[in-house]
Amino acid sequence: MRITRTAAGRSRRVAVLATTGLTATALLLTGCSSDSDSSDDTSSDANGKITLTVADFGQFGYKEAGLFAKYHELNPNITVKEDTTADEKVYYPKLLQQLNSGSGLADVQGLEVGRIKELADTKADQFADLSKVIDVNEFVSWKEKQATTKDGKVIGAGTDIGPMSLCYNTELFKKAGLPTDRKEVAAKIAGGWEDYLKLGEEYKKKAPSGTYFMDSASAMYNAVVSSNAKQYYDENGEAVYKDSPSVEQGWNLAAEAADKKLTQGLAQFSDPWKAALRKSTMATVACPAWMAGQISVNAGDANKGKWDITTAPGATAANWGGSFLGVPKAGKHVEEAGKLVKWLTAPEQQAAVFKAIGSFPSNKGAYDLPDVKTAKLAYFNDAPIGQIYADEAKSIPETILGPKDGIIKDTISTQINNMEQRGTKPDDAWKAATNAIDKAIG
Repeated sequence: MRITRTAAGRSRRVAVLATTGLTATALLLTGCSSDSDSSDDTSSDANGKITLTVADFGQFGYKEAGLFAKYHELNPNITVKEDTTADEKVYYPKLLQQLNSGSGLADVQGLEVGRIKELADTKADQFADLSKVIDVNEFVSWKEKQATTKDGKVIGAGTDIGPMSLCYNTELFKKAGLPTDRKEVAAKIAGGWEDYLKLGEEYKKKAPSGTYFMDSASAMYNAVVSSNAKQYYDENGEAVYKDSPSVEQGWNLAAEAADKKLTQGLAQFSDPWKAALRKSTMATVACPAWMAGQISVNAGDANKGKWDITTAPGATAANWGGSFLGVPKAGKHVEEAGKLVKWLTAPEQQAAVFKAIGSFPSNKGAYDLPDVKTAKLAYFNDAPIGQIYADEAKSIPETILGPKDGIIKDTISTQINNMEQRGTKPDDAWKAATNAIDKAIG
C-alpha cells in the first residue's frame, strides 16, 4: 500500500529518526505525483544506448535511494526513467487498458498486491515469466507465491511488504495507568485482538479527556483479517467473505469497538485523522511497516518520543500491503527490463530503499544487512524496527488472494466507518456492505 503525499508532507521540516538515516519524510510512503520524468522513448539509439521506463504508483523509493542513477553507472548504455502516478486507483485502470490494447506499456510496471491475483489469473500471458530471472527462494516464502500462476509462471518480483506491529502513544498510556514498556504492552495483548479490546477498556476507564484508544475500527478490522491465511476467497477462487471466519472475527471486533466508543472513528489518512495525530487524541494505531512514517510526519516534532512500537496482538503475524515489479511482453527491451527488475529487488537495493523511505524488504537477504538489521526509530523511542518487522515477516501465513480483494476490503471498511461515524447498526451496515460487494464483483 502506498499513500498519496499531501502538501504538508512535502513541506514539513524533517528530523532524523533512525540510526540508518531514516527520516520522517523518508518513512512516509507517498505519491510523487506531478514530478514524473516519464518518457515515451524506449528504443535503442544508433549507439546502442537504451532507455528503460518504469511505471509505478505512490512511492517505490528507487529515485530517493539513488538506484536509477547507480544502475546507469553500472550499465552506462542504459538510462532508467520513472513514470509515477500518485494514486494506484488511477494507475490500475490505465494499466488494464494498456494491457488490453498491447500499447503504451512501460518496460517495467509496478503491481499492487491487491491486484496481483487478478493479473495472475487473467493477464499472465501478457507478462514475462520471471521465474528464471529471479530466485524466488530469496523472498519470504509467501511473497512470490502471490505472483505465481497455477502453472508456475511468476509475473512479478516482490518489492516491499507490510509486516504488522502496534504503534502506541506512551504519554497517553501513562496517563491512563497502562504500562509503557514495549515488552509489557506486548504481554497485555499476547492473546490476540480480543486482548487488544480489553486493553482498550482499561484505557477508557482512566483515559485523558477527549482521547480514544484507537483511531479507526476499520484499521483494526484490516489488521485482524490480514493475520489469517483465508480472508475473502477460498482455494478454488470462490468469494467466501460472507462465511470467512477471519472476516467475521474482524467485523465483530470492529462492531464491538464502535459500540464501546473505543475508537475515534476517523478514516485513516484523512485530514481529521492527521489532526488527531497532531493533537494526540488517539492512543494506538494498527501499524504495518509503512505506517510509522505516517504517524511521525503527521504527529510532528512536538510528539517525538511520545510514541513507541511493539509487536501486533496475537501469535499470528500479519501483512498489510506490498507490491511487485512486472515486465510486460509488449515492452521493447524485455530481457534488459528483467535484469533491471532482478537488480532492484536484490537484498542490497531493497535495503537501500528501506533506508531511504522505510519500505520494508520482501527479500530475506536484506534482513541481515546493517541498514535493516540495526535500524531503529528515534521518533518511537528507538524502537528496533528492523528486528520487529523481520521477525514478523518470517512468520506471516501464506494468504489466499482473490481477484477482487481490494474492492471487498474497501467496501467493508466504508461500512465500518459508518458504524463509527453515523451510528449505523451492525446488521444494517453488513447488509449494505454485502449488497455493494455483490454488485461490484458479480
